[in-house]
Amino acid sequence: MNVDLDCRGLLCPLPVIKLAKTLPTVAVGDTVTVLADDPAAATDIPAWCRMRSQELVSAGENQYVVRRVS
Repeated sequence: MNVDLDCRGLLCPLPVIKLAKTLPTVAVGDTVTVLADDPAAATDIPAWCRMRSQELVSAGENQYVVRRVS
């Protein structure tokens, strides 16, 4: 299952905060697709995934797919 999270127009850290609140609502192995057009998201979302040991499946064109690992 995939959950879409539209964070376009929001400045960081809001996309990361919304991701952090949404990820626990999906099952382990499922993904959250974050749409974020703030340039800082390109750094912040991958860094959050590393710090929280979650998988960044893909990143590009203002779209980030994160798989819940635990």
